[in-house]
Amino acid sequence: MVRWRSGVVSSVRREWHGAVELVVDTDDGPVKALAYPALTGAPHTGDRVLLNVGALVMGLGTGGYALVVALPDRLPPDPVSDGTTRDNGHLVKARYTPLQPILLGVDEEASPHHESMAGATDVGGMPVVTADLHSALPAILAGIHADRPDARVAYVLTDGGALPAWFSRTLAGLRDHLCGTVTTGQAFGGDLEASTVHTGLLAARHVLGADITIVAQGPGNLGTGSPWGFSGVALGEAINAVVALGGRPVGSLRISDADSRARHRGVSHHSLTAYGKVALVPADLPIPADLPVDLAKDVAEALAPLAILHRIVDVETGGLDAALQASPVKLSTMGRGLTEDHAYFVTAAVAGRHAASLLGVSAGDAA
Repeated sequence: MVRWRSGVVSSVRREWHGAVELVVDTDDGPVKALAYPALTGAPHTGDRVLLNVGALVMGLGTGGYALVVALPDRLPPDPVSDGTTRDNGHLVKARYTPLQPILLGVDEEASPHHESMAGATDVGGMPVVTADLHSALPAILAGIHADRPDARVAYVLTDGGALPAWFSRTLAGLRDHLCGTVTTGQAFGGDLEASTVHTGLLAARHVLGADITIVAQGPGNLGTGSPWGFSGVALGEAINAVVALGGRPVGSLRISDADSRARHRGVSHHSLTAYGKVALVPADLPIPADLPVDLAKDVAEALAPLAILHRIVDVETGGLDAALQASPVKLSTMGRGLTEDHAYFVTAAVAGRHAASLLGVSAGDAA
């Protein structure tokens, strides 16, 4: 189940928030590896490291890394605590795995935010954009800030993809453009830690002061090619959570005319399943008003059954190309950039634009 290797760090290539990229010499030759210093300590050139190389050997996953499990000859010190109290938190994530971290949950009694969270019961009509792929995050953000550059936007990271938020270079590049990240479920490494999407949304609103929140998994969607076997199905549950907490759900649809796989052309079956079968409450589903004619026809046909429950919203795209081109991070989905998969990114951007349009508008006025 785990393919182990031992090696020596030959060079430190680059760093971003929470992560360090290395080259490690192993008996099989040099490999590119990734370490999370908060878990393992900071690796230096010459350190011996233990690696999990399973995904690398099989060619799976986003990034193509071996993962550093430990620096066995230079273990990091214990956190400053006597180890017997919950003063530093007792929220365990990646539970019962060898690298389970113990963290301070945003709503725990020891949290400085406990009082705010204890009294929080809803998100006060906050617009929440849901997406099934992490690659939609910067495009949604671009759409929001194209019209409302002052909007405070939070990111709630679910545990369908990468569990450490630190894995995402995209998220590292967006840190100055977000008011914070909340990692939920088994995910960890955000500015705040929450146990569920529900508490994550409450924390985004009442602790981070978000005007709009984006909910999406981390990099590395799990998919089996079957109608139900993909981790993005959880975005339908996120829609239910948003409504349960008095929020305004906006679904970012996965639309493409560039994907080689038939199940992802037009409206992806991921979106059709999550919004059409898992979500039990209405959401706004924005689409670009100027999709190419053939694609627009396919999209309209695919979304017709969803219109029974949801509100399909045509959104003008003027100015969004410039906003997407100005993104502080590279836009990429399945190896395709903005020009290669324009429909995908502009659809995510119109979801952001629509969410921005809901700020200060009552639910009745928007209906």
